[in-house]
Amino acid sequence: MDTYVIVLLIVGLASLAMAWMPAITEKTKISYAILYVLLGGVLYIFGDSLPLPDPIRKQEYTVHLTELVVIISLMGTGLKIDRPFSFKNWNLPLRLVSVTMLLSIAAISLLAWQFLQFDLASALLLGAVLAPTDPVLAADVQVGEPQENERNDVKFALTAEAGLNDGLAFPFTWLAIVLAQIAGTGEGSLTDWLLTDFFYRIIVGAVVGYLLGRLLAFLIFRKSSKKSIIEMNNGFIALAATLVIYAFTEMLHAYGFMAVFIGAVTLRNSEMQHEFHNQLHSFTDQIERILVAIVLILFGGSLVSGVLEELSGQMVVLGLVFVFVVRPVAGYLGLLGTDLHPLQRGAISFFGIKGIGSFFYLSFALAEVNFANAREIWSMAAFTVLVSLITHGVTAAISMKKIEEKFAGQPAEEVDLPAKEP
Repeated sequence: MDTYVIVLLIVGLASLAMAWMPAITEKTKISYAILYVLLGGVLYIFGDSLPLPDPIRKQEYTVHLTELVVIISLMGTGLKIDRPFSFKNWNLPLRLVSVTMLLSIAAISLLAWQFLQFDLASALLLGAVLAPTDPVLAADVQVGEPQENERNDVKFALTAEAGLNDGLAFPFTWLAIVLAQIAGTGEGSLTDWLLTDFFYRIIVGAVVGYLLGRLLAFLIFRKSSKKSIIEMNNGFIALAATLVIYAFTEMLHAYGFMAVFIGAVTLRNSEMQHEFHNQLHSFTDQIERILVAIVLILFGGSLVSGVLEELSGQMVVLGLVFVFVVRPVAGYLGLLGTDLHPLQRGAISFFGIKGIGSFFYLSFALAEVNFANAREIWSMAAFTVLVSLITHGVTAAISMKKIEEKFAGQPAEEVDLPAKEP
């Protein structure tokens, strides 16, 4: 039978099933991601004619597919955050993307270097890959759609963290690349990394994201009359904006992930109460679900097709340590000194979900330069993401509901919100 036709059928059925997934997740309290990974494993066990889901041999496809999923997810994530940006309002996620992420990268890198005998570049790459919280698979611990007025510090912190750290982890991926270049060919410079990959790419990415977000807000909304200059039923603008912001920023050799998220937040902040944000978010959410279904099926297929073949007992232990010890401890330390209840602090610390963003960083780095422990890193990353997906996928919905019930009568962290337009 024609492989192409089979693939179209699987993609069509998987996409169709996504229409029922929110209801299934609500009823079972289990993330749909687990079901799609399981489906992918079954399909590849019994389907000999399906294309091989090898992320190393199919590296270019892995980079671009995961890249597309992440940038669309970042746009949707930014559009649904109802809390205006300020250092006071965003204190929690800023702590998570600075203190917590840096501690996580350092701890994972040290453990990989000491106990797995990875070289320094490979150990750092593993840390950069596994430290960020994923914006794609974290739907169960994120805020809801725009204008739901969800005053939940736990969900807000995890949502904003997922949006921010997918850009801020990139400099450390580049640092691993530079270290691998220095070790392999003698090329590469730590000074260039600091000036270019750290300062230039971050600053330009943030500035471009903000400016393009403001420009989009101007094109979509007229400040003087508060009326739109376009038809308010064109949700596809969100996808177009995502691609424009990302591509333009990448052309300037800056971080497109950061620009997309900041652009989305800027657009949201420009007209916080406008209903058009619901359509923009809804469209990105639909596109994201289709792409996520494909990636999860391929991930499930890779698990039964050899991506875990380098996995050792030590890697299994460390993978569990990364999920159950490193992130929770780093998260708790990063949130010390806040007004959060210990239960809220613990929930934010525990739900540092790993996912598709990790696959992008890893495939991107391996496409740039050869790493001595490339296959071991893939096995380690795939196993850790699987553990996170199962653990958090089973516990997230129930935990978030219990936290909402416990703190329902208590005010959330005080923030300055814009008045709703009459």
